[in-house]
Amino acid sequence: MGTTARPSVSAPLPLPPGLLPDRCCNARTYLMHGFTVVEVHGAVDLATAPGVQLHLDAATQPAGARVIVDLRTVEFFDCAVLTLLCRAHRRVREREGHLGVVCVRPWHRRILMAGRLDAFLQPARTVEEAALSALTLPVSGDNQP
Repeated sequence: MGTTARPSVSAPLPLPPGLLPDRCCNARTYLMHGFTVVEVHGAVDLATAPGVQLHLDAATQPAGARVIVDLRTVEFFDCAVLTLLCRAHRRVREREGHLGVVCVRPWHRRILMAGRLDAFLQPARTVEEAALSALTLPVSGDNQP
C-alpha cells in the first residue's frame, strides 16, 4: 500500500502593493498557499463592516478566487457579518471560486446556525483546515445559500 501525499499549506506571504486593500482597523488580507485569507478581528457591526467589505470585495473579485474568512479573533459581530459572508459567498459562487470560513467560538457558530449559513459555509477550526478541505470540495457554484 502506498501513501497518499496531502497538500501542505505554507506560511503567509505578503501581498504586492495595491493588490488588495491596506489593513484596516478590523481586517487584514494575506496570501497563503494560493488562498486569499481575510482575517477579521475586533468588533464588527454596521459601523465597521464597510472596511471589512473592502477586503472581501477585493478578495472575491477575481474569477476562481479561493478565499478564506478567518473569524477567530472577532470579539463581537452582528448581522452585518452575516450579510458580508452571504455577499462574499455569492460573489465567489458567481465566479466559480471557493469561500471557506474559520470559526471556533461556540457563540459565533450559533449565530451562523441561526442565520442558516453554517450549512453552506461549513466552518473550519483553522485556516489550514479550511484550505485543505477546499482542495477536496466541489466548486462553490454547487452550494446553495
